[in-house]
Amino acid sequence: MSSRTRLALRALLCAAAAGLPFTAPAAGLGYAEAMALARDGAPGVRAQRSSVDGARAALVAADTLPDPRLTVGLDNVPVNGPDRWTTTRDAGTMQRLSLMQEVPNRAKREARVAMGQARVERERAMLAATAVMAQRDAALAWLGTYYAEQRRALVADFQRENRLLQDTLVARIASPMGAMPADMTMARQEALMIADRGDTLAGEVAKARAELRRWVGERAAEPLAGAPALPVVDAAALRARVAEAPELQPYAPMRAMASAEAAEMDAERRGDWGWEVVLNRRPRYDDMVSLMLTFDLPWQAGRRQQPLADEKRRAADRIEAEREELARRLAAEVDAMLAELAAMDAMHARLAGTGTQLAAERVALLTAGYQAGRNDLGAVLAARTQAVETRMKVIELEGQRAAMRVRLAAMVGALGQDATGVTP
Repeated sequence: MSSRTRLALRALLCAAAAGLPFTAPAAGLGYAEAMALARDGAPGVRAQRSSVDGARAALVAADTLPDPRLTVGLDNVPVNGPDRWTTTRDAGTMQRLSLMQEVPNRAKREARVAMGQARVERERAMLAATAVMAQRDAALAWLGTYYAEQRRALVADFQRENRLLQDTLVARIASPMGAMPADMTMARQEALMIADRGDTLAGEVAKARAELRRWVGERAAEPLAGAPALPVVDAAALRARVAEAPELQPYAPMRAMASAEAAEMDAERRGDWGWEVVLNRRPRYDDMVSLMLTFDLPWQAGRRQQPLADEKRRAADRIEAEREELARRLAAEVDAMLAELAAMDAMHARLAGTGTQLAAERVALLTAGYQAGRNDLGAVLAARTQAVETRMKVIELEGQRAAMRVRLAAMVGALGQDATGVTP
């Protein structure tokens, strides 16, 4: 049962208990719900979940003996002489039925089990990383839509102010000592500029919705519900969590897989063995049974098994070096992202506080001067445009800061959960 269904049922029960009519909750796609949809239903996550199931299924066969081999045939059939091509006259002709079983040595089978278990752990780690990345991208798509709609709403407010201005200019132009006809032309030119900006932002909203649809399907068409619960970043604790990054987690099982392959190559030096039971049936004589044992003779271990084992050990060392290189790169990215976030926080504080206040104050002063006949309308329109641009920049910075927090949280696997260093 989905969360929306549970909420609807709870509301219905409460309304029934109070004797009130039931009103269904407003539809909408919330920030946390978008991440949950991507985590549970994104195609990449489903594909990786199938890989985990496949690795688990293959693990059952890791310690299973090879299939036995059944042989049916004829031995010693004469090809010349009076008994040629007969199967019952010659005493040496036999009908042969054999069952053969190869038995890999215990060390090899244990190595294969270890490799299968490591593969399961690798697929699980990759599933966790894929789920985190799907949540991150869904969150970024939701935020992109959220802030694009805020910018479009700001332009819509600006457009309403322009229409109000044009309505007032009609009366001012008609009055003695009022506005000049050129003022109406400037207001209409501003309206064209606002319409162009609105069309651009409508396209940005459509593109953001399309990206959101990639992660949540048709739910992307719903209106967004509520505000996002964004992570709060603690720089010191975040740096301490870099080693827990989801991208690093598959490397440990990958190294275990390489070590298990090396152990399997080492086990080749012990050799495998096998057994075979043969029933020979002679139509005119007594039947006979044979039992045979076979043993591998790895007499060239130094030239065959040992080089292969060394190659697998070198692969394990390579995987560890790759993990260390990725860990250093992630640590450097975290430092760079934290520095960028600090700069954006400072810029946002200035613009949202003093910058917005000064822009609004300038508009008020120029508007008062225009109404008193001391300023022209062009200065007022320029100040209004600047004030809108300042507010637009504030919204853009809010979106960039939110996206940066999401990326940092996802980098250490703490997106959408309470965690040291990154908390909602």
